[in-house]
Amino acid sequence: MKFTDGFWQLRPGVDALYGRETHDLEQQGRTIVATVPTKVIERRGDTLNRPVLTVTLHAPLPGVIGVRVEHHRGGADEVGFDLIGAEDGHGEVTVTDAGATLVSGEVTATITRGAPWSLVFTETATGRVLTSSGEKSLGYMTLAENAQVDGAPVGNARGGTARQHSRHYLHEQLALGVGELVYGLGERFGPLVKNGQVVDIWNADGGTSSEQAYKNVPFHLSNRGYGVLVNHPGHVSYEIGSEAVERVQFSVAGESLEYYVVGGGTPAGVLERYTALTGRPARLPAWSYGLWLSTSFTTDYDETTINSFIDGMAERELPLSVFHFDCFWMREFNWCDFEWDPRVFPDPDGMLARLHDRDLRVCVWINPYIGQRSPLFDEGKAAGYFVKRPDGSVWQWDLWQSGMALVDFTNPEATAWYQGYLRRLIAQGVDAFKTDFGERIPLEVDYFDGSSPERMHNLYTQRYNEAVFEVLEELQGEGEAIVFARSATAGGQTMPVHWGGDNTSSYESLAETLRGGLSLALSGFGYWSHDIGGFEGLPDPGVFKRWLVFGLLSSHTRLHASQNYRVPWLFDEREGRDEADPQSAVSVTRRFTQLKHQLMPYLHAAGLEAHRTGTPIMRPMQLAFPGDPAVAYLDRQYLLGPDLLVAPVMSADGEVELYLPDGRWTDWWTGEVVEGGRWRRETHGFDTVPLYVREGAVLPLGARVDRPDYDYLDGLELRLFPSGEGSTELTVTTPERTEAVFRVVRSADGAVQITSDGASAFSARLAGGEVVTSADGSLTL
Repeated sequence: MKFTDGFWQLRPGVDALYGRETHDLEQQGRTIVATVPTKVIERRGDTLNRPVLTVTLHAPLPGVIGVRVEHHRGGADEVGFDLIGAEDGHGEVTVTDAGATLVSGEVTATITRGAPWSLVFTETATGRVLTSSGEKSLGYMTLAENAQVDGAPVGNARGGTARQHSRHYLHEQLALGVGELVYGLGERFGPLVKNGQVVDIWNADGGTSSEQAYKNVPFHLSNRGYGVLVNHPGHVSYEIGSEAVERVQFSVAGESLEYYVVGGGTPAGVLERYTALTGRPARLPAWSYGLWLSTSFTTDYDETTINSFIDGMAERELPLSVFHFDCFWMREFNWCDFEWDPRVFPDPDGMLARLHDRDLRVCVWINPYIGQRSPLFDEGKAAGYFVKRPDGSVWQWDLWQSGMALVDFTNPEATAWYQGYLRRLIAQGVDAFKTDFGERIPLEVDYFDGSSPERMHNLYTQRYNEAVFEVLEELQGEGEAIVFARSATAGGQTMPVHWGGDNTSSYESLAETLRGGLSLALSGFGYWSHDIGGFEGLPDPGVFKRWLVFGLLSSHTRLHASQNYRVPWLFDEREGRDEADPQSAVSVTRRFTQLKHQLMPYLHAAGLEAHRTGTPIMRPMQLAFPGDPAVAYLDRQYLLGPDLLVAPVMSADGEVELYLPDGRWTDWWTGEVVEGGRWRRETHGFDTVPLYVREGAVLPLGARVDRPDYDYLDGLELRLFPSGEGSTELTVTTPERTEAVFRVVRSADGAVQITSDGASAFSARLAGGEVVTSADGSLTL
């Protein structure tokens, strides 16, 4: 939201009061409280009839400093995010005549007494400035009724209305240094670098080709070694060098604003601190990494259709792990009643048992809405389980399901009622839920617990996914629960996995989909998926096959669409290509599904690292190589885990441009070792993709290619890639949580010694060399 008209003037209808000086400082335990008048106090009379901002600093964790800015404090208590890692007792405060400091691990905040207002965040060890809040940074803005500029509202359009949400806003502006770049703010499909953008944190069902986002996270990550979380679950408006070009501005409606400056030094270090505060990604079951096949959305299907797809996959030796039933497993107009449509699924219990007998997991689609024709509607209405209008009636509309209502997840009884139907489905044989929607949440409503509708708009999806994930964890155990969620906000990373929403069937949409996933990864989310080939439209076979490779080299992999089936042989039929052709969709599916299964000891370890530290499996180049200026804007490639570089092909002719950072890189397909620190242009058929292994990598490769969940230590091979002398330690954890630790020591003469704790039988080889097998837990190459 823009409040100014250039550098000198305010927009018509905007009245601004800025924090002008630090008039007083107080230490209250481990916090600092600053009194910041909106005028420099020159005489006693200046303290009268004068708005004051109160700024409080505290440290919820080492390396994290919270800042709360308040005008009037007498309003209702405001709901923030669930900061599950926050603790009392951190930080060291010093108050002097010059000002006050709060030291929290590697981050120090310093407030200077007097004018102008100054709050500076520095790196504790070096004194290097991270960012700062200076003159005219703290603003209390008042808008005239229906304030407009050139006929347009001052506020931003949100939720289908352009009217301003409030007359009062608080904003903070943090300095942007020379060369400083900003990333994150959720799953956003535009440019990965957010400088120059206007971003509204407001969940919307806008597809991947718009500025709207399903997963809005008010957390941005700077390449200067820090991040900032705005602790406001509602609408947060960002101007990232787009109003005051030297600053990142964020504004919220109301009388208070709270944000946290998160240190860490490197992007990975910042994400580790941030996820310590907001929650780590959950550990996921190994079976979830396999291939998911969907009925798609509006296609016609019954058990016979489903079996034909599953049989077709088996006949073609295409490994399949999960079968997903999309919306029409329930009868039309009844979403959600959680009942199988008896016209097409007359024997759901038997069908689910038969699918389990084929060693498949089952996922079903749900949403948090109850259509008026659903038998659950009258039940929920009578019990008061739905979100209501201010007059006490049930809020309803016809956009999506006729007469649909929203389950009120702020009501514990309503949540338990909804969860009861999920428990019944799990008992029936359902293993996972696709938690769709959760973004179209109205403002003119009342919640059971009195929550602010503005704050609940984004937070609604959190409560919805929590209700579902809680049941799955309760019945299946920690590490076995998985949802396939579309919407999210800060903290949503604790309930994986998330997919990228409604994309289209083109190379351009493939690129924007990847940008969304990389942006989400830089917002604290450890796992991610997307609809292979695009959700809307029918991709040409080339787009489908390029997307297949990208999908199978993502953390999670799903074949899904709107109006078309996504089984690969249909694309070969369209193309008139023999399925045995290495360039066919069937062959590409087989080749890369098998490769993913072979890589499972490596990918599973990367997933466990995401769970422990918050480092995502799919790692943006900016996260993996923060010191390399060549990757600052790069959004067409990524690291899969710590050592595999993937550059998806996004062109019809197979040409792709990629960048290899410094060091030696080994081509996975040819074994060629190339020097990094340079760009490459390559051309690939459908059966390969730029896939490079980092210098010094030790990749654990599994012995099975038919499934993702197996004993990784049985037949394990360690593949070693070129490196100088040194040592590496590697842990391989099986799905049953058995562990083996491998220590690799390389000598200057090229000899390699490998020892293991936990595995006596394994094999190893240098890239391009012969396989050597150990039977006693050690070997020499």
